[in-house]
Amino acid sequence: MRLDLDALRIFVRVAELRSFTQAAHQLGMPKARASAHVQKLEAELGTQLLLRSTRVVRPTPEGEQLLKRAHGFLAEAEEIAALFHASRALRGRVRVELPVLIAREFVIPRLPELLARHPQLQLDICASDRLVAAVREGFDLVLRVGPVNEPGLVGRRIGEAPMMNCASPSYLRQHGTPRTLDDLRDHFVVHYSTDPVPVFEYFDGKTYKELPMRSVVTVDNFDVYEAACIAGLGIVQVPRPGLERHANKLVEILPEFIARPAPITLLHTHGRSVPRRVRAVMTWLMELLSPTVGELVSSR
Repeated sequence: MRLDLDALRIFVRVAELRSFTQAAHQLGMPKARASAHVQKLEAELGTQLLLRSTRVVRPTPEGEQLLKRAHGFLAEAEEIAALFHASRALRGRVRVELPVLIAREFVIPRLPELLARHPQLQLDICASDRLVAAVREGFDLVLRVGPVNEPGLVGRRIGEAPMMNCASPSYLRQHGTPRTLDDLRDHFVVHYSTDPVPVFEYFDGKTYKELPMRSVVTVDNFDVYEAACIAGLGIVQVPRPGLERHANKLVEILPEFIARPAPITLLHTHGRSVPRRVRAVMTWLMELLSPTVGELVSSR
């Protein structure tokens, strides 16, 4: 039996996304072609891999078993091919998720250099401040500012940003300036949606703790997070290098009670076997972004 690697790649994408339509869109092919490849794979293996309905597509038990092993198998196949084609041009698609301002200010202006070096490479860049489900949404690389809790991601630390607590002059005029942690009982924070509940994080001299807080607004975008603070809607905890962008708009408070530094991490979704094209893009991004960690967070 000859296993069709292209059909296996398509099956993996469909099984992860639970959708032929989304998988075909990400792979840049017609839905009918993706379906035909999976049907061919099922015929070769002599078993049904996906349960199809008008609402959802999901793997059968046999499909789940194949999915668990397929990533490693595909990556190993690519690595074996690369051993004998070391000088072969990089080709294929790499899907990357970046924060909006980092994509706009740092990556896109330098992207022609990478594509001139690897003209057969294709990059899909999703510029977003929402926390994408990297594995489920089919990304190869994601850049995160802050803690990473999603399983299936392997990261390389770019650096970290020291934090500070800020409020707007209008907020402090209305609510007063907190001097102690007890004072925060009469205050509000802007709630970032990635945190389960509104909290104020601080270092007590030994460890980092979280103080539950009240909030009147929840946001899912960093620019809006800062804008809500400037509008007087609550206290925020933001990277210190960004303060100069908001002269006269934000005031630092409680400098002795700061949150833990925010890690800046570039992550991939390929476990121990990273495809050659993904590894090349990851190396390029690390070389591009590592010297400018302070600028990265001040641009946010």
